[in-house]
Amino acid sequence: MATGFFWDERCFWHHGGDYALTLPVGGYVQPGAGGLPDGPETKRRLKNLMSVSGIDRELAMRGAAEATRDELLRVHPASYLEAFKEMSDAGGGELGLRTPFGRGGYEVAALSAGLAVEAVRAVCAGELENAYSLSRPPGHHCLPDWANGFCLMANIAIAVEAALAEGRVGRVAVLDWDVHHGNGTEACFWERGEVLTVSIHQERNYPLDTGGAEARGAGKGEGANLNIPLPPGVGHAGYLAAMERLALPAIRAHKPDLIIVACGYDAGAMDPLGRMLCTADTFGAMTAQVKALAGELCGGRLVMVHEGGYSEAHVPFCGHRVLEALSGASVHVPDPLKATLEARQSGAAFDAFVEGLLAEQAEAAGL
Repeated sequence: MATGFFWDERCFWHHGGDYALTLPVGGYVQPGAGGLPDGPETKRRLKNLMSVSGIDRELAMRGAAEATRDELLRVHPASYLEAFKEMSDAGGGELGLRTPFGRGGYEVAALSAGLAVEAVRAVCAGELENAYSLSRPPGHHCLPDWANGFCLMANIAIAVEAALAEGRVGRVAVLDWDVHHGNGTEACFWERGEVLTVSIHQERNYPLDTGGAEARGAGKGEGANLNIPLPPGVGHAGYLAAMERLALPAIRAHKPDLIIVACGYDAGAMDPLGRMLCTADTFGAMTAQVKALAGELCGGRLVMVHEGGYSEAHVPFCGHRVLEALSGASVHVPDPLKATLEARQSGAAFDAFVEGLLAEQAEAAGL
């Protein structure tokens, strides 16, 4: 079985409408980013690098249909979807906080979710060993009834609910290593014990008021949410320690049938919206860790869903390294920024400080 790669050119055409006084677009007129920091080039350049390196010839390249209304309604109320569709058909607007979109934004958001849904479905059905969904717009900040942080639909939550409703899985673990807290995914499953949500993120980056280690879920979901807030400046060693000390033990204890990773790259050292020091090697190593755990726990069922990452220069190399680790590809692309970024890595004193924080969090979480 191969590693699947789910993508669609139309996701690159998502834009912010007239948010930044862009020229009118639509039909066959390709838009720019329209003022969105979540521009298309980070993802388009990843796809282009895959073609140049040849790794795409070792993957099962697939597309998907838009998520259906029934699939969307398992997460988002009808009132939200109707308001979104009406605004989208009228030329676009902004539904929540930092979520501008143009005409057709509803359909491309449903397509972004549909890629994640189909990636999960194919892996759970045994058609693919594992999969990567190049979803855009992202989804991990979107609450059921409120768009937020470039996210218009909760892609991963929609995919999880589809898998649960179809009886493909009974328990799921979602691991989010985007530099920003995965508050939307957390909110979708806050009171759900069968879905574990784990978020490793820069403390108080975005959103400012969520992501604390004390937030553990409620009701039937109490203990099924784990936040791992890290101070600015954490790099390769600190992220791998966070995985080993907290994230992986929590997932192992949950015993999921499927693991999904909210795979953001904005913890990379070149990112303008984060203050972490991760390298392409960091993302490759974390992928190898979680792939090994999926092999141990759930027959290798692992799906990566692309979230944030805003460095056009660096994201393609980080993403390529994830795909190398995920697929076991024969192709390797070196990170041209490796020497520069490794020189920025924090020293032993800071790493010891981070290790102490992780030990405190592990003790508090009972891990």
